[in-house]
Amino acid sequence: MEKNKLKKTAGIVIDILMYVLLLAQMMIVFTGSLIHEFMGIAFFVCLIAHIIMKSWWRKAVLRNKKPERIFFDIVTILLLLSIIAMVISGMGVSRTIFPWFEHFQSVDIHRYLATSVLTLGAVHGMMHFVFRAKKKKKAVILTAVIAAACLAIGLAAVPYMNRHLKMVEISYDEKVTGEKAAWDGKALVVYFTRVGNTDFEEDIDAVSGASLLKADGELMGSDELLSDMLCDITGLESKAITLTGKKYPSSYADTVSVAGDEKSSSARPEIESIDISGYDDIILIYPLWWGDIPMPVATFLEQNDLSGKTIHLIATQGSAGFGASTDTVKKLADGADVKEVMSIYCEDIPDARERLLEWVKEA
Repeated sequence: MEKNKLKKTAGIVIDILMYVLLLAQMMIVFTGSLIHEFMGIAFFVCLIAHIIMKSWWRKAVLRNKKPERIFFDIVTILLLLSIIAMVISGMGVSRTIFPWFEHFQSVDIHRYLATSVLTLGAVHGMMHFVFRAKKKKKAVILTAVIAAACLAIGLAAVPYMNRHLKMVEISYDEKVTGEKAAWDGKALVVYFTRVGNTDFEEDIDAVSGASLLKADGELMGSDELLSDMLCDITGLESKAITLTGKKYPSSYADTVSVAGDEKSSSARPEIESIDISGYDDIILIYPLWWGDIPMPVATFLEQNDLSGKTIHLIATQGSAGFGASTDTVKKLADGADVKEVMSIYCEDIPDARERLLEWVKEA
């Protein structure tokens, strides 16, 4: 009897710890990537312990014909499958412990799976309460409310925190200067960033999700930082794609809205001309806006004769990959040899110099 009581208590502790770890992992904006990944491993260890301790369920699954029990079993199976998928996608987006795993590298998919696990886990846990409740209807309503809250946390609260709460401040020299590597040929670094193309308020926060940071206290665009890193490595020149007309609004949300309208209408905002006639290679650095190049970058590509040149793409993003940008660049830069170089997650931009250095050495 004492052994069963101890086992039951241990099971409750493990279950609570799993919920706490999952919620804590969703606060990556505060914990950082390394702690997030270690908590992910701890969560998986707790899951294995939970499965071992619940061995009775594996034998009884889907054998009980009561509707609530069938629902419970279906939720449990979906929860288990979601956890497995979340673990695999977590390895895919890992930047410290599993950088060698190159599959399922979508941050968005990983976040959706985490939301699914949080929601299904809440329903799974609350079903035990429903089974024992005398007032079943109230218990079911409470379960639905908690599930809705979990969905809101994963789909709204977490993205909001990542976009609006994570401030980035760096030492410019520490991040930009370092080992050099020669570039074979004549190349120009061309970049687009919000700073210089936005009417910012003086006290604007340097939020990573908004493609901003502060270098030695001064506001700087994330893609400008990458350009400076690359120029420090190679000694190449750089040019910014700069609007000559109306600039983007200070609010990140408003900029997203304007960018969406520009993409829908295939707008071509006016920009300062950039002379690329003396270069064989163009290293193009840009953020993904609505999964594609910003429209000022499209203007740059259409204004210049890029036939016979090689365009090396470096995309920055809050999800994964190059989106539709590579195909768009190929369409707009007729006759150019377009090559994907690297897609850099926004959080990793301040520490991307080593990746850029290795690419230059191998190019």
